[in-house]
Amino acid sequence: MALQPVVKRSVSGDVFEQIAADVLSGELAPGATLPSERQLAEALGVSRPAVREALQRLAAAGLVAVRQGDATTVLDYRRGAGLEVLPRLLVQAGELDPSVARSILEARLHNAPKVAELAAARSGTVDAAAVGAALTGSVDALATEPDPVARQRHAMEFWDHVVDAADSIVFRLMFNMLRAAYEPALVALAPIMSAEVGNVEAYRALTAAIVAGRPQEAADTARALLEPATTALMSVLGGH
Repeated sequence: MALQPVVKRSVSGDVFEQIAADVLSGELAPGATLPSERQLAEALGVSRPAVREALQRLAAAGLVAVRQGDATTVLDYRRGAGLEVLPRLLVQAGELDPSVARSILEARLHNAPKVAELAAARSGTVDAAAVGAALTGSVDALATEPDPVARQRHAMEFWDHVVDAADSIVFRLMFNMLRAAYEPALVALAPIMSAEVGNVEAYRALTAAIVAGRPQEAADTARALLEPATTALMSVLGGH
């Protein structure tokens, strides 16, 4: 565990980031014990309250177990952490982790058709006109946007509205974290995503299916829209 002096403004945040990175990279293995608060404070050149605050955040994230009067123990994040660690897992030390990227793509292809299906199934319980206007606005912006990175942002905004229409807190929280993980890679993904975000007619067809309350059509249209780029990206990443 190579600790580096903290020099940024958010001291406890930097302590959190250093230790979290070591846990998520495997440098700190499950079951390992951290140095005491005093030892960490001395090694990092920060105050003990800053260390204590960072450890509390690490515990809340499911990365360590903090027990009063006992050593702080590293947990297996695969068993205890939530989706909030996903962006940190995707990019570590400036490098994209292919296995994490594949997992995100798999979740995207699996979840998006179901979200679209739910949005269509629940179209009678929400303001369909408002949903249609929001989706159409995103598609219109997509249709007129020449920049490939900005087009991906418009596409994400479209799916944000679909998630709202699906009215599922679980899918909403999952979407939030998947989006946070995906956004840093927008520039790198632009060439492969260009065909998908350029398929304006598919977005319009999906909008129509959701607003009209046709769940199976919405699910099928969403899958057909997402599958080509997903397959291409999985191939690039070595997926099967």
